Amino acid sequence: MTGTSLDGVDAVLANLEKGKATVLAKMGVPFPANLRAELLALNTTGADELGRAALAGNHLSRLNASAVSDLLRQSGLPSADIRAIGCHGQTVRHRPDLGYTIQIGNAALLAELSGIPVVADFRSRDVAAGGQGAPLVPAFHSKIFHSAGEDRTVLNLGGIANISYIPKQGRVVGFDCGPGNCLLDLWCARHLGQPYDRNGDWAAAGTAHAALLNHLLSDPYFSAPFPKSTGRDLFNERWLDAKLATIAPSLRPEDVQATLIELTAVSIARATRSCGAVQALIVCGGGVHNRTLLRGLTESISPARVEASSLHGIDPDYVEALAFAWLAQRALNGEAGNLPAVTGADGSRVLGAIYAR
Repeated sequence: MTGTSLDGVDAVLANLEKGKATVLAKMGVPFPANLRAELLALNTTGADELGRAALAGNHLSRLNASAVSDLLRQSGLPSADIRAIGCHGQTVRHRPDLGYTIQIGNAALLAELSGIPVVADFRSRDVAAGGQGAPLVPAFHSKIFHSAGEDRTVLNLGGIANISYIPKQGRVVGFDCGPGNCLLDLWCARHLGQPYDRNGDWAAAGTAHAALLNHLLSDPYFSAPFPKSTGRDLFNERWLDAKLATIAPSLRPEDVQATLIELTAVSIARATRSCGAVQALIVCGGGVHNRTLLRGLTESISPARVEASSLHGIDPDYVEALAFAWLAQRALNGEAGNLPAVTGADGSRVLGAIYAR
């Protein structure tokens, strides 16, 4: 899995026998600086986009193949024992409103380099069926985190935040809430020259600006009904700079960072409450390491508990990678991977294109 945070490849080796999901090996591979910069640049229009996207996809596939090789070495398993690789690819454009979504990554090359079948291109079939193509993880979240004893929401706190509302009984729903880490990382890189605000310490040194927060939350996306999904196509540098110019052009950078923390926490809490009351918010994704953000979430979602997915047996950094292993298995079995109540698709669909051994 490579997500909107653009920090690297998260890879797991999973055993999915008998309806369980067990991680046998795991690893993260950071993006080289040049690849990260190119993937970020491909989120906006530029010269020779098609050629650059193809080359970046090849680079990403080689990185994925290296991660697969390292996982096999960790586990001592031969490639012949692996049924398939589930590879999401890197999203560079996501416009379901216009009928397309683009995840780059050369799946054919990954199959050649690894000698293992690859399942890729998970989103496009759902979009073709009138859906958002995202989020696709709620079906997996429901499988792994459902409780007969309490209503829960699972929060994936990546570059974009998305939730899966999993009631004790009834329909699972989910959608993208808005920005998770993407604006926080952007602002930190601009002012500190660092890829992210470690532990949220810089944000903790600032004070949230109420008028700016309200202005950010006034964006129509936050009040739009679900199904809905978003990405860097909306929540990007241009969006943030335009909002700042209107309300707080001279605000201290650390106060902007503190306000962005509040934006993420409050938008998630509002999104969660719009689905129904819950007793627990289970958090996964890179944002789980931001202590300041977790404190803001705890305050915003009270009295519900906020807890990491590790308390439920899965490392927060690898839940999404495990989800795409599970989705790959469903594709190979001819089983649907989407939830129409989540994506808005016309019905259940088998997701993914298969590149055979």
